[in-house]
Amino acid sequence: MDLIEVGAKVGVYYIPFLFALCFHEYAHGWMARRKGDNTAEVMGRLTMNPVAHMDLIGTFILPLAAIIFASPIFFGWAKPVPVDTRNLRKPKSDMFWIALAGPLSNILLAALGAIMIGVVAKFFPALTYSKGLVQILSTFIMTNLFLAFFNMLPLHPLDGGKVLARFLPAQLNFKLEQNQHITSMILMALMFTGAFRLLAAPVFWTYTFIITMAAGGFGL
Repeated sequence: MDLIEVGAKVGVYYIPFLFALCFHEYAHGWMARRKGDNTAEVMGRLTMNPVAHMDLIGTFILPLAAIIFASPIFFGWAKPVPVDTRNLRKPKSDMFWIALAGPLSNILLAALGAIMIGVVAKFFPALTYSKGLVQILSTFIMTNLFLAFFNMLPLHPLDGGKVLARFLPAQLNFKLEQNQHITSMILMALMFTGAFRLLAAPVFWTYTFIITMAAGGFGL
């Protein structure tokens, strides 16, 4: 793979991934501030600056290595946004919304991406770069949907584990949190064994749904 091809793939795959990841973490911090905790803001995490959220391995090395070496597995993560539950008015309920804000932000971005595809198809079909722009937007939508669905898996340390905690007894949730290193290893094993592809079905269904809705809205 030459430098031009690597650069093109970084533009199509990595840049949308990085934006989606930063927006996801920003959403956590934004919701935490609304619920009474400004820890993320104080620590400089209430920003879209990727440097603030970057995990060297999860945000930089693994995703770029997947692009450079054409790996079929493309995934990554950012540093979790810090939340001090002592500042929350209703810790159990508030943590539910803080955790949910991340995946919902990715669903929002996916929907906006679908609307932008509709705009391009309706008003700029003959534009020189329309095809390339639609490809980038399609990748952006897929990336956001995978992030949303993956993070909603009901396992710690994912957002889905914190969302599920809202409905579990405190003692049971405490045990799950204490053993999240085990579920982290399970998640890694699922990715490398290809079981991660099970997420493809709901992701593609949602992708088709929002693209169809956007196309209908523009009369396409």
